[in-house]
Amino acid sequence: MIEIRFHGMGGQGAVLGALILAEAAFSEGKYAQKIPVYGGMRRGGDVTVFLRLDNKPIRRTCGIYEPDCIIVMDPALKKQNFVRAGLKKGGLAILNDEASPSEINLGVELSKIACVDATGLSMEIFGQRAIPIVNTPMLGAIAKATGFVKVESLYEPINHQFSGRICELNIKAAKLGYEKASVWEA
Repeated sequence: MIEIRFHGMGGQGAVLGALILAEAAFSEGKYAQKIPVYGGMRRGGDVTVFLRLDNKPIRRTCGIYEPDCIIVMDPALKKQNFVRAGLKKGGLAILNDEASPSEINLGVELSKIACVDATGLSMEIFGQRAIPIVNTPMLGAIAKATGFVKVESLYEPINHQFSGRICELNIKAAKLGYEKASVWEA
């Protein structure tokens, strides 16, 4: 079983991103379980989403405290201890960051680190927004860095959530996230 913990800010699409990834995995014959954790916060508050992927049914329903992988959707969050807490040695991290993955130090020996400037891609694709839409570029980066799902498997779940031009833009964002992600391996 692969345990993934998403960290984002309200409005960035962490919950929807995890749902799209779960649907993509399901379309590939895998099992998936998504558990969002957020209170009555407004847009801009911390959001954590637990996602499990496996080739067999998932029975565990608790939070993820020792993830195999973390997805950090806001560059400011990588400095927060709770984001790195419990990340397994040999795990992987995928960050919305302009830095080269080889420059990232989360204080844990990781097997792989990937970075993509999802904020920049969001501005390029969706225009300037108070809270950039970074979930779909991050999904592309996740597909590239992990192989949990094929990038093409993301398109139909994106189509389930959006229609028309917005759907096209989100698929474009996932493709660009895949293409632009930089991956460092230990």
